[in-house]
Amino acid sequence: MSRKRWLALIAALMLVVAAVGVNVATSQAGSDFEQMFGASEHGWAERVIEQGEDTGGSIVVLELNGVIQDTGDAVSIFDAQGYRHKAFLSQIEHAAKDSSVEGIIIRVNTPGGGVVESAEIHEKILEAKEEYNTPIYISMGSMAASGGYYIAAPADKIVASPQTITGSLGVIMESINIAELAENYGITFNTIKSGEYKDIMSATREMTDGDREILQSLIDESYDEFVRIISEGRDMSESEVRQLADGRIYSGTQALELDLVDELGSLDDTVSMMKADLGADYSVIKYEADTGLFNLFSMSMSQLLTSNNELAGLEQLLTERRAPTLKYLYTE
Repeated sequence: MSRKRWLALIAALMLVVAAVGVNVATSQAGSDFEQMFGASEHGWAERVIEQGEDTGGSIVVLELNGVIQDTGDAVSIFDAQGYRHKAFLSQIEHAAKDSSVEGIIIRVNTPGGGVVESAEIHEKILEAKEEYNTPIYISMGSMAASGGYYIAAPADKIVASPQTITGSLGVIMESINIAELAENYGITFNTIKSGEYKDIMSATREMTDGDREILQSLIDESYDEFVRIISEGRDMSESEVRQLADGRIYSGTQALELDLVDELGSLDDTVSMMKADLGADYSVIKYEADTGLFNLFSMSMSQLLTSNNELAGLEQLLTERRAPTLKYLYTE
C-alpha cells in the first residue's frame, strides 16, 4: 500500500480504538446514548418505516440478502455487512415471539446457499406460523432462486416482481480438478488415507464411478427433501414439482403461471396486501443492522480496505470454506 493509505489505515484504527473507549466509558450513561453510540442487545435495530393508523400491532420486514451460508457471524473490520445467518434466524424468532407483531414479511434477494442453512430458516418460518400463528409473506427481489425458493415455499403468500429470477429448484455440489494442471508443472501429491473414499471429491485426482455414485445418492436425498418442501408448501403433487424442478430458472411472470408464486408486485405491494388481509393499517417496522459508533467505524474501514485487492483476496482465502458442500444454489 502507498504511504497515504497506510496513514489513513492508522488514523482509522485510532478512531476505532477511541470509539471503543467512548462506548465502554458511557455504557452506564443511559439507554438513549447507548442506542446512538453502542451496539444494541440483538445486533440489530428496529426502525419504523411506515406509520400506520392502527397502533394495536405492527408488521415486521426482514431482509435476506446474499448467499445463505453460515460464516459464524463474526464481525470483522473487513466485513461488508452481508448475510449473517445466526442473526437472521434470531430475527425471525424474535418477531414471532413478539405479541405485538401481527405479520412478518421476508424480503428475499439471494441465489440460495447451503442445504443445512436453508433448512434452518425453513424450520424457523414453520415455527413462526404453527407455534405463534404469525402469517408470513415472502417478497422476492431481483433474485430468489434455489435455496431462496426453498425458504419461501411454506409462506402464506409469495409475491414476486415480473422480472424476479426464481426457480433453479434442485441441489448442486461442485469441486475442481487440478491434477492435469499440476502434472504439467511437475507437481505430485502424496495422499495417505484410511479408506478408499476418504479423499472423495479431492481436487488432486479424477473422480471414480464409486465416488460419483456416493455423491449422487447425497444429491438425490437432498433433492427429494426439496421436492417434499415445495409439494407441501404449494399444495402440489410431487410429480408436478419434479416436472418444474429440473434446475431451470423462471421469471416472476412464469412462476406465477406455474403456481410457484401467488402474486406479482413490489415490497410495497406486499405490505399493502398483508395490511388488507389482516384488515388493519398497522405500522411497518424493519429490523436492520445496528448503526452504533463502533459499527460505523468498522464499515468505514471496510470501505477503506476494499480497494486493496491483496487484502480482500487474503480475507476471502481465510474465511471461505474450501470443502465441497451440498447447496441449494443457483450458479451462473
